Amino acid sequence: MLTIFFLPFLIINLGIVTSTWVLFLLYITSGLGMAGIGMSVAHDAIHGAYSNNQKINTFIGYTFNLIGANATVWKIQHNVLHHTYPNIEHSDDDINAPFFLRFSPHAKKYWTHQFQHIYIWFFYCLATISWITTKDFVRINRYHKMGFLVEKNEFRNAVISIAAWKVLYYSYALILPLIIVNLPWWHIVLAFLSMHFFTGLLISIVFQIAHIMPSSEFPLPDEEGLIAGDWYTHQFATTSNYSPGSRIFTWLIGGLNYQIEHHLLPGVCHVHYRELSKIVIETAKEYGIPYSSNRTFFTAIRNHAKMLRQLGNMPQIAE
Repeated sequence: MLTIFFLPFLIINLGIVTSTWVLFLLYITSGLGMAGIGMSVAHDAIHGAYSNNQKINTFIGYTFNLIGANATVWKIQHNVLHHTYPNIEHSDDDINAPFFLRFSPHAKKYWTHQFQHIYIWFFYCLATISWITTKDFVRINRYHKMGFLVEKNEFRNAVISIAAWKVLYYSYALILPLIIVNLPWWHIVLAFLSMHFFTGLLISIVFQIAHIMPSSEFPLPDEEGLIAGDWYTHQFATTSNYSPGSRIFTWLIGGLNYQIEHHLLPGVCHVHYRELSKIVIETAKEYGIPYSSNRTFFTAIRNHAKMLRQLGNMPQIAE
């Protein structure tokens, strides 16, 4: 995945590309590598699942920074908030969407939501553009206010680090190509954006079809702040698998199609999910726990769109 991401940039920054269509092809190929790094390499490492050696996990986790995102922000958003509170309104940051998107029946409903199953794909395309520009800065500030990064200079250093990594990313991904490649500047900018449109759409779909589905539950805490049932049952109730039969697809997206196994055992490397799923399925049957799985990726996308439409039309459920 690192080769798929960096090799096209090496070719671009050697200044040997003279064709616009070749430039676009190289950028989009790099986008596939970017998605692979985010979904498999860095994702496992930040979970502490890439290696038994945590120093190696930390080092490999920096690949997330190399693709324009930030490991520190992602660890709080994903490892802490999402994995602890999947599909819980106000707690799971993955469903805390802008006002024009609605990912929970408990979220406020606007008239535009009835069309979200149509226009949402455009906003999915913008996901990684948001990451490389404003999202990390907005979230690190919010997480600091929530009580994260409160040690002396920890927040300040995190902000400086985010900015420095983004300067590095823009340097080799956009600025150097603008200087070196002998093509109109707007061709290069459009190729750069096309890479992010492709990556943003792919990553957004892969993550969202695991939780925003007709089979998903959206529980709320009681007056004491507790969720009914145990943590493991909650993971089953809010998570869904898809395309479990494809080994190639599993490799491409870092095993995220085995999302149930990942949520139950986030510290286990994704290469084990296929075999673990057999044990999880049998255990779920034994205890009468629903195990949601879509046969193909496209079936899951269709069901996700169906759920988005449903959420766009149903009234807000009182908290």
